[in-house]
Amino acid sequence: MNITELVKISVILLLVATGVALVSRRLGVPYVTGLVLAGLPITELLSRPIGLDPALVLNLFLPILIFEAGINTDISRLRSTFKPIALLAGPGAVLSSAIIAVLLKFGLALTWIPALLIGVILANTDTVSMIAVFKDIPVPSRLSAIVEGETLFNDAAALVFFNLILQVYSTGSLTLLEGIQQLLFISVGGCLVGLVLGYLSIPIFSRLDDPLGSLLLTVAVALGTFQVGQFLGVSGAVAVVVAGLIFGNFGLSGKTSASSRITLFSFWEYASFTVNTFIFLLIGVEINLVTLWRTLPAILLAVLVYQAGRILTVYPLLTAVRWFDRPIPLRWQHLLFLGNIKGSLSMALALSLPSMLAGREFLITLVFGSVLVSLVGQGLSLPWLVKRLKLSKVSESQHQVEEMQAQLITSKAAQDELDSLLKSGVLPKALYEEMRSAYQVRIAGAEKVLREFYNRRPDEFAAKSHDIGKLDAIRRRLLLAEKGALNEAMRKRILSEDITRGRIQTIDKQLLQLDDD
Repeated sequence: MNITELVKISVILLLVATGVALVSRRLGVPYVTGLVLAGLPITELLSRPIGLDPALVLNLFLPILIFEAGINTDISRLRSTFKPIALLAGPGAVLSSAIIAVLLKFGLALTWIPALLIGVILANTDTVSMIAVFKDIPVPSRLSAIVEGETLFNDAAALVFFNLILQVYSTGSLTLLEGIQQLLFISVGGCLVGLVLGYLSIPIFSRLDDPLGSLLLTVAVALGTFQVGQFLGVSGAVAVVVAGLIFGNFGLSGKTSASSRITLFSFWEYASFTVNTFIFLLIGVEINLVTLWRTLPAILLAVLVYQAGRILTVYPLLTAVRWFDRPIPLRWQHLLFLGNIKGSLSMALALSLPSMLAGREFLITLVFGSVLVSLVGQGLSLPWLVKRLKLSKVSESQHQVEEMQAQLITSKAAQDELDSLLKSGVLPKALYEEMRSAYQVRIAGAEKVLREFYNRRPDEFAAKSHDIGKLDAIRRRLLLAEKGALNEAMRKRILSEDITRGRIQTIDKQLLQLDDD
């Protein structure tokens, strides 16, 4: 395909995406679902067929999506929900893959290697649609953090397990000990690569005053980290996850100007949106409806099987969370089960199946059909489900508190920027004091409202239990800060282990008593 054809195709896809955005907003249909449905007839409009290139998805699109998610993930939120996230993305992914593989092996008479590969592919959850719904319909922040965290690590886990199974296919054997060693090497090695490159990029970023130069650096970090990980034989996806978390939580704090942060976040939001647009359009283009119709019984069986894998994973594991962490409400578990949507990575992995693998074309069709059913069926029902489960209920007082929090946060940020402008000589002191006093009035008003809210009597909170969530969220952050300080003091041998462990246990009990926010 020459450059002229590529440009024409890109223009067609962009125009279709614009139309989908307008129609989906008017009809209340999730954007990604609309893209897939719009992509189905596009092939007829093009002079030659185009398709979803797995190399493009894995080497360009995936690092962009993972890095964007990483820099927007607050490590403190991730830490507070790490246990359920680790269960879902680790043992949950393995268990779900195994259940799907066993059921498909006997249900479709597959051999073990194809069954295991399809198990890993269909166990992978693409939660782009869920996060898109959360942007329109507010849900509890802990639930949102669990979904975002699973998204962040689920893709990396799927790639690791997929490559391990391919190694068994190519070598013919892999003992359990060798498999564990490989898994640890790939995962831990990916974490180390991400840590090194993420931290190395921070001093370079802090010396760049040009926002455009900073953007180029972040693109180089995202794409380069993935390639370095692949070159060293470790997980590039894990490396990008870690690098994104490090850069987003430590590189963008401190002396970075507000304009640079806004420019960077806006760029990555646009990059992620563009990548998702092309991916989901190309998913629709790639699907052949005639072929799918011929294999419809097998596709429907695969859909039932991966739902069975999810239900046998989510409910037992998240029910067990209550033994060592705050319980996960049953309504949240329903959403995590029914939001089990398949997406771009599943299709990219299917297209990456070895050409010599027996029944490869059938397996690709099976995955494509499952993705289509998932995006259309579950994608369309997800907004209704969130409303039906009443996860988005916000009280009038809670709305007022969030308004005041927004006023407090923005005013404090503006004052910090004013201090920076005064220090650099850009702003005269007289004008600085005048503008700062105006922001101080806004801060005082917000603090007064928030103080009155948080000083309300406990029996007032009991009448509206969801109002206390905001206060619990603040208490939780304070307790986590105390716990982190104790661990650091023990690590530096400032405090003895006996004293530290006792205080940490007390803090853990207090954390478990807090309501979900």
